[in-house]
Amino acid sequence: MKTDIEPSNFIEDFIVEDLEKGRYPYVYTRFPPEPNGYLHVGHSKSLCINFGIKEKFHGRCNLRFDDTNPTKEDVEYVDSIKEDIRWLGFEWDKELYASDYFDETYEFAVRLIKKGAAYVCDYSAEEIRLTRGTLNEPGKESPYRNRSVEENLRLFEEMRAGKYPDGSKVLRAKIDMASPNINMRDPVIYRILRAHHHRTGDTWCIYPMYDFAHPIGDALDGVTHSICTLEFEDHRPLYDWVTEQCGFEMPPRQIEFARLNIKNTIMSKRYLKKLVDSGFVSGWNDPRMPTLSGMRERGYPPAAIKEFCARVGVAKANSEVDPSLLEFCVREELNITADRAMVTESPLKVVIDNLPEDAAIEFSVVNNPNNENSGTHNVVLRKEIYIDSADFSLDPPPKYKRLIEGGTVRLKGAYILRHVSTEQDLDGSVKAVHCEYIEDSQSGGANAAMKVKGTVQWVSAADAVDVELYKYESLLVDPKDGVTDFNERLNPNSLTVVKGAKAEKFAVGKPGDTFQFMRMAYYKFAGYSDDGTPKFYRIVELKDSFNKR
Repeated sequence: MKTDIEPSNFIEDFIVEDLEKGRYPYVYTRFPPEPNGYLHVGHSKSLCINFGIKEKFHGRCNLRFDDTNPTKEDVEYVDSIKEDIRWLGFEWDKELYASDYFDETYEFAVRLIKKGAAYVCDYSAEEIRLTRGTLNEPGKESPYRNRSVEENLRLFEEMRAGKYPDGSKVLRAKIDMASPNINMRDPVIYRILRAHHHRTGDTWCIYPMYDFAHPIGDALDGVTHSICTLEFEDHRPLYDWVTEQCGFEMPPRQIEFARLNIKNTIMSKRYLKKLVDSGFVSGWNDPRMPTLSGMRERGYPPAAIKEFCARVGVAKANSEVDPSLLEFCVREELNITADRAMVTESPLKVVIDNLPEDAAIEFSVVNNPNNENSGTHNVVLRKEIYIDSADFSLDPPPKYKRLIEGGTVRLKGAYILRHVSTEQDLDGSVKAVHCEYIEDSQSGGANAAMKVKGTVQWVSAADAVDVELYKYESLLVDPKDGVTDFNERLNPNSLTVVKGAKAEKFAVGKPGDTFQFMRMAYYKFAGYSDDGTPKFYRIVELKDSFNKR
């Protein structure tokens, strides 16, 4: 079958080849997470690949949970994974579970026993490890390897019936203990495990191993292409052995790609869970976490994550991506979608001496200059306003382009101010600044063209809202020579809360709204703190450190 779809990476090359050679009449992928934690940004690449193939080839994609290890799995993780996938804008065709096929998987194991391709072994996990051999030495056959079919069937049935304690027996595939691929040296395919399962309860006390259940689930679902990360490349011969021994007529094709690794970013669910359990973070959705729920809570747009994955591309070799690329994608998306608002992080009072006490001059400000449909909102200039304390200096450093004594500065969207005097406390700190506005210096006014050194954000003192700013940094500090332990690299300053900031009312709207706080950063309105103060989460700074080249 000739296809007119143009492949854009090596995975799609294989798919086009399979379609044109008639190996498969359609394209069917799946996303198979284990529900033992929340999805992190690394999973977004697999999501984009599998669901992207579905869209491009007009195929299907299932969500199938690998719930074969009940000691680590939970309904909480199942629900979070579904929420994350939908947040990214993907929808699966079927929601399935490895546990849906526990009966069928058991019967396939029985079939392997009957054909002499599996046996019950009494070795402990440690004994199996010690007799598996090395890359240079073959393994040693188990003394239980040549049990009769009848004995193996009886023992396996007794394992299912709960006759033996956990760890006392396993079912192993009988392949080749001298294989150069250690995964093919009689791998364990079933183990005894008395654990309550989140879906099947206590029905089972034996559970299939991932390497056995996964290819069976793929084949039963009709999956054509099993897309997985590079660490499963050495497991592919076992994947193919299982589908062949189980007699599937149209076995899926496993294709591996390089997983997404980001510098200075934790990509281990085990360690992320440790951060949650220890209380270092507030939960899986803490805005500092590299989980998709954490990024959603922080305010990352899903379109930015998908664009990030597209820019990273699909490769066969592992590599690390600089986190500034992700920040660049977030910034690019927010630059178009986030409204602008004025906030003073460290407010400094400015008194405009030549404005009457009851003055209230309205100015219209464009919500987002990069979005013609964003609309406008009004800001009110009164006699007393706040600017940021960093925007005034008694002893300005070189190239300082803000307000100084005797100098001028433009208020964003309003007039030019000229400094008149400074009020100082006894310790010399600045208490307030007095200025005069220059008439007709607003946009379109006769004096609008006056040269000033800079433009500053401001808020009216009477209309300003007290807000809290949550400023996030990486959970890890840069690695030092020889320091690889995450515990030694945890950043104690990964969260800073700024209280007493002043924002214009426009920013306090619907929780979840995102803004560019002018000359500061992109923020998300995150609701209210316990005392009712509006709080904002910093999404990403304005400075772009990503080298576009």
